[in-house]
Amino acid sequence: MAAVRARTVFVLSLLTFSFSLSKLAFSLTENEALLKVKSSFTNAEALDDWDSRSSPCVKRWAGIICFGGLITGLHLSDFGLSGTIDIEALQQLRALRTLSLKNNSFSGQIPAFNKLGALKLLLLSHNKFSGQIPNDFFSSMTSLKKVWLSNNDFTGNIPVSLMSLPHLLELHLEGNQFSGHIPPLRTPPTVTSLDLSHNKLEGEIPDSFSKFSNESFLGNDRLCGKQLDRDCSSMVAESLPQPAVEEKKESANSDGHTKLAIGIGVLVVMGILIIAAFTGRKKDTDDDFSILEKETPDEMIPVRVRSIKKPAEGSTRRGFDSSRKGSSHGSKNGMGDLIMINDEKGAFGLPDLMKAAAEVLGNGGLGSAYKAVMTNGLSVVVKRMREMNKLGKDGFDVEMRRFGRIKHKNILAPLAYHYRKEEKLLVSEYVPKGSLLYVLHGDRGACHADLNWPTRLNIIKGISSALGFLHSEYATYDLPHGNLKSSNVLLSENYEPLIIDYALDPLTNPNHAAQAMFAYKSPEYIQHQQISPKSDVYCLGIIILEIITGKFPSQYLTNGKGGTDVVQWVLQASSEKREQDLIDPEIASNTSSIDQMVQLLRIGEACIESSPVQRLDMREAIRRIEQIIV
Repeated sequence: MAAVRARTVFVLSLLTFSFSLSKLAFSLTENEALLKVKSSFTNAEALDDWDSRSSPCVKRWAGIICFGGLITGLHLSDFGLSGTIDIEALQQLRALRTLSLKNNSFSGQIPAFNKLGALKLLLLSHNKFSGQIPNDFFSSMTSLKKVWLSNNDFTGNIPVSLMSLPHLLELHLEGNQFSGHIPPLRTPPTVTSLDLSHNKLEGEIPDSFSKFSNESFLGNDRLCGKQLDRDCSSMVAESLPQPAVEEKKESANSDGHTKLAIGIGVLVVMGILIIAAFTGRKKDTDDDFSILEKETPDEMIPVRVRSIKKPAEGSTRRGFDSSRKGSSHGSKNGMGDLIMINDEKGAFGLPDLMKAAAEVLGNGGLGSAYKAVMTNGLSVVVKRMREMNKLGKDGFDVEMRRFGRIKHKNILAPLAYHYRKEEKLLVSEYVPKGSLLYVLHGDRGACHADLNWPTRLNIIKGISSALGFLHSEYATYDLPHGNLKSSNVLLSENYEPLIIDYALDPLTNPNHAAQAMFAYKSPEYIQHQQISPKSDVYCLGIIILEIITGKFPSQYLTNGKGGTDVVQWVLQASSEKREQDLIDPEIASNTSSIDQMVQLLRIGEACIESSPVQRLDMREAIRRIEQIIV
């Protein structure tokens, strides 16, 4: 018996040791995990730069998004991939938060993405996935914010667990074969973008979808509800034998309802904008880059919404009148109207904004931003600015009108403003391509690919030209710009830079300006609480280094954790005479221009000198930049 017992213990020990070895063997490095994922694909020629001899974050492998040296996103859209997807290997990417496989040729049942419980974004649109999705598939994926499964061949019921996700913002299931009833959304609903069109859904649309228009539900012949102007009781009657009766038509009424819905349709976001502006909402302390401090790479790498849904028919906004009289009514309550300061895009007022479809763009250190599309087709950005009480109403009006008179191709002048003591609204033209921050660090599509050397040099020249104008126009200001960083540089369709959020320091409460404006991150303020026009030069230096290296500066972050300390990195490389190693590999292939890139890098270095006395002044920095030619 003793021998048998001893042998049993020995066998169990072997099994335990073997299990430990198997666990150890499966603890892959991120490089190994990615190569294992690649080996599960077919037609993976587009991933040729995935090489075991290099680092995915240092060499910026195709489709890989990194932050702080960790892989946070796998964005493989339009790569022509097929085959299987090695979920076990993906599990080894501990920081993975965003996964996009759009526009490929994957097929079969949905892979076990639910093993990746920390995902915030899952995009599988335009593949060939099929079959039913288990009802509890999404139960463990409670961090999900964006789910796009559109244009596949999924069947069966929409999973209840999908509609119950607590943080879901975007849900696109259009172009599948989903059937049965629509499960209700979690209460209160968080979804802002929805498309369930062109499936085989049936029954009544739940009340939790009341804010969405008919576009979200079209192409489901057995679906009914007020969004589709289809009475559910008549749907039941239609399923019974009926005598031939001429259908009563109410197209005129329907058309009238549609126009009415458009006329009074204000999305919840715009309601929040106006209400928050005049009721004193709790103030955010996040700056433009605080989203990068949190584990929210899906927000750092935003997914563009292709359409803005109109509010559902019959939805109302309490306390708002969509007529012109609404503006006067607002005045009696202290709201007033918009003051036009730049009529290049035509005149409009608060009632026009109230009729607009709108969506949240984000929160910045100076306030929240919203996109509004007015009924005449004009798209604008409305910024709710807080902590701007340094000037009274008349002084504020003078500064705003001065902004409105700015004429420079690289400066975006505001169109209108609204004044209230507690908070202000500033309205500007919407620029679709977005910010330099997004195109350089977030977008890995055509826009990012267009950031070649000539384009980057032109962006830097445009930024410096705009700064030269501001330093002349606002020569008496300590900070003629004050908040220059890549999130405050928009890009036109032709990649011309347009700077925003300039010359706001004299309007902003001092304590808040020191927290929110990037010029206050300059060495002279950190060490001696001093600012000057050369603080703007420091900001220019940071953005030059950011554009040339392709690295996200840690200087933008409130706590400095994450990103790359481009100042120390560049100074170290410069002392070792290896500046070429710093150049973004995506432009370094243009070998004929390496000398000019290094020259511009050195100008950036001269702009970030810790001592303002040794730092270039703005005029000299601009002169040197203009001397560089492609």
